[in-house]
Amino acid sequence: MALFTEERVRQMSNNGTRGPVVITGGDVLTPSARSWLREHRVEVVFPQGGEKGSGASAPKYRTLFGATLEEKPEHMTHLKGNILVLKDHPRILFRGCIDLLEAEILLAQQAAAGEGYESLCGELEQVLDFVRHCIRFDVLDEPVGELRLCGYGPDELREQSHYPEQYFGQPHFMVHWTDGPAMLALNKVRTVVRQTELAAYRAFRDENGAVEREDLILALNRLSSLMWIMMIKQKAGKYPKKGR
Repeated sequence: MALFTEERVRQMSNNGTRGPVVITGGDVLTPSARSWLREHRVEVVFPQGGEKGSGASAPKYRTLFGATLEEKPEHMTHLKGNILVLKDHPRILFRGCIDLLEAEILLAQQAAAGEGYESLCGELEQVLDFVRHCIRFDVLDEPVGELRLCGYGPDELREQSHYPEQYFGQPHFMVHWTDGPAMLALNKVRTVVRQTELAAYRAFRDENGAVEREDLILALNRLSSLMWIMMIKQKAGKYPKKGR
């Protein structure tokens, strides 16, 4: 039997930047340790059937702060596997932003199709496919891998979004309501990408500001650059209308 104090779990989790904390059968968490783990959202795993005195089979659900549950409360949801978190957990809020982003992309495709911009619809379909993969990157802890969005690499996206006149003959501009439904929809997608990037930072940072999923945050940053490039191309007439 071992007693896990707050100081000990801090050391085991590297002050919340590494996890989970593994508690074997017979070990006990002190109340202060439980409180600290809950506050810092550090996962606790009981691989041998729980803490001392449980005498029960493995529970159906676990929480990040070490609790075990047989039923899923309505105010909690799945983080991964059988791990439950509160619905306002930063990772869940990030996933909500991804869901919103998907919805806005679909509306942008509808607006583009309504104005006859088939090639723009095609590029937005590539964007949608990438965004849908972002949930997989999060839930399964998969790396983003080599990033290419609509034929652009990360450096190209950054460079061309910063200097659009050089690459597309169109300087930076302020969107106006007369720019049309497709342009306004693209602009909305761009702003939601920004919100999603910030949500990802909040979801994957530690208490010191360091992040564990730099690849995903970089990908979302470059996706924002892509959306500005698409707006530039739309303004410059680079997306031909159907039949023209």
